[in-house]
Amino acid sequence: MVGEFEYLVLTAVARLGDEAYGAAIRRLLAASGRQASIGALYTTLDRMEAKGLVQTWMGEATAERGGRAKRMVRLTPNGVREAKEFFRTVTRVSRGVAWAE
Repeated sequence: MVGEFEYLVLTAVARLGDEAYGAAIRRLLAASGRQASIGALYTTLDRMEAKGLVQTWMGEATAERGGRAKRMVRLTPNGVREAKEFFRTVTRVSRGVAWAE
């Protein structure tokens, strides 16, 4: 099973769709109240790619990034399955507790 931070990254990637890349993922995480350094995010993405949860590739270089390319990210079917399992598990164990009602 994935951990909490991996789940949050998988969820951000799913929400961003074709626009999922490091800085955008980081902004979405921050907007949800979770701060992460870009280094921590890329270390997590590397680990998640090794687990088969995401795929990454280098996109085209863009003028707004000073000619640098974005490292794009997409979920794999395994990543979707693991995110669903994490969500189901948290939902199941949270039933009946005061903050979940």
